[in-house]
Amino acid sequence: MEPEAKSTEVFAPDLIDSVQRKDEDALRAIIRQNNRRLFRLARSIIKDDVEAEDVVQESYLRAFTHFEGFRGDARLSTWLTRILINEAYGRLRRKRPMAGLEEAETAPASAQIIPFPHACPQADPERAMAYDEIRAMLERAIDALPDPFRVVVVARLVEEMSVEDTAELLGLRPETVKTRLHRARKRLRDDLERQLGPRLTDVFPFAGTRCERIAEAVLAKLRAAG
Repeated sequence: MEPEAKSTEVFAPDLIDSVQRKDEDALRAIIRQNNRRLFRLARSIIKDDVEAEDVVQESYLRAFTHFEGFRGDARLSTWLTRILINEAYGRLRRKRPMAGLEEAETAPASAQIIPFPHACPQADPERAMAYDEIRAMLERAIDALPDPFRVVVVARLVEEMSVEDTAELLGLRPETVKTRLHRARKRLRDDLERQLGPRLTDVFPFAGTRCERIAEAVLAKLRAAG
């Protein structure tokens, strides 16, 4: 899945007509605009890359084939996200018919990696490696959170949604969103402290390209000085 840049929501007066006519340009624009958020939220619920992509695709199909259900009283992205959340939790219920959200809040979660895209390319291989390792730790820590916490973290911290938007999207009170985020942050801090504690001696890496660069610079200056 290609990550898309954040942009303002596309909503033209003829959008409904374009979607109902299956206009590929309109559909492609909507998909590209919402792909990253939908995938991240699906992945936070399903905890499986392949199935999360399938959930996203199925959600688009449901939305685009029943687009008359979109009345414009909510943002299109919100409407799509609600469809996706219903689809994702529906799959969980079919897999775990006896497990509800409150049970999931105390159930242990296996740590897998959520493939968040790179923020930017790294020129220095050492920094790139360190960045990847830290990112992997963060992703594993997020993925190990209980379901209700994980979805709130992805919505609030990863997708940078407001408390109000997150509450509306998940059908929660704003106070519940704040409480779950507070508890999730504490769990993340504790988890990351356990992971990072033994690694503190590796900070500020110096070997590799940086070491070689300094050595060559010194030798060049010595050669220039005769």
